[in-house]
Amino acid sequence: MAKTAGRSLRARDDLVSLDEGVAPARPPAYDRAVTVPDAGILVLYVEDDDRLAQLTAKYLESHGVRVVVVSNGLEAVGQAMRLRPDVVLLDLMLPGIDGLEVCKRLRSRMDTPVLMVTAHGDEPDRVVGLEGGADDYIVKPFSSRELLARIRAQARRARGRVGPSGQAVVVGALKIEPQAMQATLEGRPIQLTTYEFALLRALAHRAGHVLSREQLIGLVRGSAEEAFDRSIDVHISHLRQKLGDDPRNPRLVKTVRGVGYMLAGADASAFDH
Repeated sequence: MAKTAGRSLRARDDLVSLDEGVAPARPPAYDRAVTVPDAGILVLYVEDDDRLAQLTAKYLESHGVRVVVVSNGLEAVGQAMRLRPDVVLLDLMLPGIDGLEVCKRLRSRMDTPVLMVTAHGDEPDRVVGLEGGADDYIVKPFSSRELLARIRAQARRARGRVGPSGQAVVVGALKIEPQAMQATLEGRPIQLTTYEFALLRALAHRAGHVLSREQLIGLVRGSAEEAFDRSIDVHISHLRQKLGDDPRNPRLVKTVRGVGYMLAGADASAFDH
């Protein structure tokens, strides 16, 4: 994505867009403890377009989200390790190393949710981000409200506050502990991203029942926002790899062709692929 010189930005509640000569409004005062439902969220925002970064940061901060901005990929990894943010908002095109490489390096060190920012909404571009380890994506120019909602959803998921209950779920040799954000298979810890954990948890709560892609999107993201089917397929593929499931003949996460996916119950042999 080429960076265009001489741009200025305008923020509205519903859209971050490009314009000329309009200074962003000063964010209003607020009482985090009273007016902000997810006070205390810390976002590391990796974006080399300074005007966009500052405008977006001001909007998020006006809604109780703390934001630290860095402008290059090399700095992003070190800052993420130091700050341990709730969410990393990561632009795809960056100087130093690009967003995909940053995401891969973060994934090898930590499981903080990564929300990828891309300039293109085509499916191949979105899939590349998800396959690179991102938990979610948003397309420029993006809605400020949607961005805030996605950040809050990722932070809640990472804190174990998404789903029907905080009690442990046991399906055969699989154990999921929502409060600790941990999953084990036969006593072996499974390293999952927050999205993968939420996806596995949704399947486990309904083990033995088929869930469509649309149902899984709604359960994992916590809203009926628009998404595309292949995003779930990518995450299912990653989940199977981490569970040690044979993608050609999975025994745990089953594909029901033309319908969706199902986590096999305690007796996995009772379910046909």
